[in-house]
Amino acid sequence: MSMLTPPGMGGKYRVTGTAYPRMSRPRRRRKIVFAVLGSVLALALLGYGALQLIDVFRGGGKQAAAAAAKDCPTKAANPGPAASAAPAVALPQPGQITVNVYNATPRAGLAKAVGDELKKRGFTIGHVGNAPADFDKKVPGPGILLGSPRTDKAAYSVLGAQLTGVVQQTDTREGADIDLILGDSFKELNAKEDADKALAVLANPAPAPSPKC
Repeated sequence: MSMLTPPGMGGKYRVTGTAYPRMSRPRRRRKIVFAVLGSVLALALLGYGALQLIDVFRGGGKQAAAAAAKDCPTKAANPGPAASAAPAVALPQPGQITVNVYNATPRAGLAKAVGDELKKRGFTIGHVGNAPADFDKKVPGPGILLGSPRTDKAAYSVLGAQLTGVVQQTDTREGADIDLILGDSFKELNAKEDADKALAVLANPAPAPSPKC
């Protein structure tokens, strides 16, 4: 065997001249290079996709805000309180209201007892007695507030806050006094504290709710 024959060749190949036979390089290094390039490309694609998703979400939020502002321009222009306060209502004082108390029930002394209580609450009391024949024993509910068509509606509200379930009617009278005709279902006046709370709500109505967009 020649000294130029590579070891392990078993003499099968003989080298002649001064050149060694060409041996192919292992392919392992090539595979590693391809694997590294593939990993870099995959990471680049993942990063690009993440950026696209972020842009989509940001754009969606801006578009939603723009749509909300378009649908509800008032709310978008004024992001302050949800609703403006309702104007206060001027109510007459009880002393400015003259009340005639009439009893349309069989209960004796009812008109006087109710008239005395209303007087304690500041109302001006006029006539007190039995109801006229048109109403006597003919009022099944708690009572009727009877007045002139020109009577201030706020006066009805102030007197109506003192008892629950009364109805309003008008007649041909000229004065501003109001008749309180007590009916069969009447039990007692509302507690003064409850009446005062009802009057406070009437004087200061709750603000109107803002439109929902």
